[in-house]
Amino acid sequence: MEIIRVIVFDLLSSAPILVGVIALTGLILQRQSADKVISGTLKTIVGFLVFGVGSAAAVTALDSFQVLFAEGFGLKGVLPLAEAVTALAQERFGTTVSMVMLIGFVCNLLVAKFTPLKYIFLTGQHNLYLAALLTIMLKALGVSNAVTVGLGGLMLGICAGLFPAIAQPYMRKVTGDDELAMGHYVTVGYALSGWIGSKVGKPEDSTENLKLPAWLTMFKDYVVGVSITMVIFFYVAAIAAGKVAVEELSGGVNWLVYPLFQGLSFAAALYVIITGVRLFLGEIVSAFVGISEKLIPNAKPALDCPVVFPFAPTATVIGFLAAYAGGLVTMVIMGIMGTIVIIPVAVPYFFIGATAGVFGNATGGWKGCIAGSFIVGILIAVGPALIYPIMENIGLTGTSFPETDFNIVGLLVYYIGQFLQNIF
Repeated sequence: MEIIRVIVFDLLSSAPILVGVIALTGLILQRQSADKVISGTLKTIVGFLVFGVGSAAAVTALDSFQVLFAEGFGLKGVLPLAEAVTALAQERFGTTVSMVMLIGFVCNLLVAKFTPLKYIFLTGQHNLYLAALLTIMLKALGVSNAVTVGLGGLMLGICAGLFPAIAQPYMRKVTGDDELAMGHYVTVGYALSGWIGSKVGKPEDSTENLKLPAWLTMFKDYVVGVSITMVIFFYVAAIAAGKVAVEELSGGVNWLVYPLFQGLSFAAALYVIITGVRLFLGEIVSAFVGISEKLIPNAKPALDCPVVFPFAPTATVIGFLAAYAGGLVTMVIMGIMGTIVIIPVAVPYFFIGATAGVFGNATGGWKGCIAGSFIVGILIAVGPALIYPIMENIGLTGTSFPETDFNIVGLLVYYIGQFLQNIF
């Protein structure tokens, strides 16, 4: 079991290592020279690590924003974070979660090999989260560990091939080709955003081609646009929280200086993310040719959501803001209705909202970006509220899964399982 834990938590759940192994395999299968194999593999891993550094910096800045926002506006409720739910599930069902993920990865390869779903899901941490979700739902039904591992692993493998296929028609519009797939379990939301975009706008009205007034042209540079936008957001949260709360969080940094540096730190993090994506993208795509030709013909790598950020950097910012607005509106409505209140956590709202914005922009320009992201922002608040009572029943409280695909799969597994139990 210790070996399995190392494989699952230290290797398969580590996106840089997993993608590096895939790149290494592809390059070897193409019979590339040793220097090209080493260079391609290292650039792939380093690119993913650079992306991870940027993501970690973004998360740190957004965590600060979340604390200030919650303090300033007095919010209490459920925080939708897949990482938090997975940590709770790992404490309760650690071995089972490990086995579900391990079997699920093997099943994904078999699905890609023998079915039309030619997608290999390379976002290791998201497969870990899905393994935790499936384990939680099956254990809530009272299923044994052995059945949970077998059935959960099979379902994970199918999901890893199926969900990228759902978003692929719109992914092609984003990237302009069919070489990459979306490896992030919000594909139903992203596909919906793309569909909404096609109904409300035109792709030629892209966020990247906006004709802005002279004084707004600086926003066409996404670094400047993100910097100004996030600094404003941080000042709103800081002023609402007050001087004492800000300086407690900042470790003594002046409460009017802290928001400035946090907003600019987030902009720097986004720049690092996009740089890392660009570094590994060229390597993994070319390396994947070897796998497609030799082992799994026509296979496509399903990669984490920031892979689309370079295709429309401005849309990532607009998408985040629109999605967050949708989450805030839903939170207010939940508070009025007296139901479970899902607090829109900045971290998932950024990554999910930004990606939804890119998809909506690809089919409907800036109108599609705003409309698609806003609706997705609502969905990733409603979904966690629907699945939370099931988790609460087995003692997992305070957090929930925001991802649309997780909530759809979880609710289907649980309620179909209950139906079958009642019959038999």
